[in-house]
Amino acid sequence: MNRSSRYLKFGAVALGTSLVLAAACTDRSATPQAQHRMPDMPMPTRGSPHPVETAGTNTAVGAPLPGMPPLLDPNDLYAADRPGNLSDAVKNDPFRVYVPNNGSDTVSVIDPTTYKVIDTVRVPHSPEHVVPSWDLRTLWVNSDQGNAVTPIDPATGKFGDPVPVDDPYNLYFTPDGKYAVVMAEAAHQIVFRDPHTMAPVKTIDVTCDGVNHADFSADGRYLIASCEFSGELLKVDVANQKIIGQQRLPGENPMPQDVKVSPDGKTWYVADMQSSGLWVLDGDTFGKPTFLPTGQGAHGLYISRDSTKMYITNRGEGSVSVLDFATGKLTAKWQIPGGGSPDMGGLSPDGTVLWLSGRYNSVVYALSTDDGHLIAKIPVGSEPHGLCVWPQPGRYSLGHTGILR
Repeated sequence: MNRSSRYLKFGAVALGTSLVLAAACTDRSATPQAQHRMPDMPMPTRGSPHPVETAGTNTAVGAPLPGMPPLLDPNDLYAADRPGNLSDAVKNDPFRVYVPNNGSDTVSVIDPTTYKVIDTVRVPHSPEHVVPSWDLRTLWVNSDQGNAVTPIDPATGKFGDPVPVDDPYNLYFTPDGKYAVVMAEAAHQIVFRDPHTMAPVKTIDVTCDGVNHADFSADGRYLIASCEFSGELLKVDVANQKIIGQQRLPGENPMPQDVKVSPDGKTWYVADMQSSGLWVLDGDTFGKPTFLPTGQGAHGLYISRDSTKMYITNRGEGSVSVLDFATGKLTAKWQIPGGGSPDMGGLSPDGTVLWLSGRYNSVVYALSTDDGHLIAKIPVGSEPHGLCVWPQPGRYSLGHTGILR
């Protein structure tokens, strides 16, 4: 399949406890409905059938990445993200939730104080995520199939002209602010770019399928990325911009999604939508992970404002699980009334509301982080995906829908 084609899609029919899969090839020239990703289903491997396993190799580096702001607390990567701790750069930005509607080619803008959509803006085809820049002064709408990123000025909420970028499924920024990192999923590439102009600087070709989500180590020296369709993890040396580790997750059909490192920087969590839980591993050694079940279709991972908990969206069953970092155990599961498909999102600046897209229900959920009750269900466009709550506490952004430190 060439670069102009999309991944194979799978249709699924449940028969009792079994699942029958039927494949059909999808091309970007097909109808808009046929072009959308179907990430709920396992995908065939298109990379190397026998990737080099480098799990177990210790590549930990003590000194932080040069140019990276020092941690406020060496025991808490998220110490800058306390409730309402807005930097001078963002404190006057209007409070908004920006929702990319993958199936509608629009971004819905929600006023979180009224829980109402106040604007709908058309963007290039297939918007996936709204991503804060490292310096917090631009929000980038990633349109992977539209091959563009669209800037939003968070001070005014105004959308700018799209910037051509090939296959920007997801977007991150190195901890020193030197590079934007584009996860070019369909192209099998991780592309380091200028963080302002988006001009390419260096491209890393990858042998895994569906590279898309990532997080950075406490020292900023490496990132770990998930490869959704081949069930693999990559470890990338940030300074030297090269792959230094690759492993396939255990299980029959792993489908890793969001990646998040614990506040103390010692433990990494990878949501697995097909295995319905979290893989837990040591990122420094990149050893074999253990598994923690959370719920069907585990997808997005979000750290509480006090750094004590992590919220896990279980997209396949309409719930959110709560993990306690101190014990490593689940302490609650919040069910969305009537079910749903909680996907990606983020926390309100004060941490009291968890905002999530309802991927297959054309809604956005606002959940109380006190007890998980549903505050609001807001209709938006088709297939809402990686929404961004803005502004957020923190000094700089590592990307995605808001990984601030």
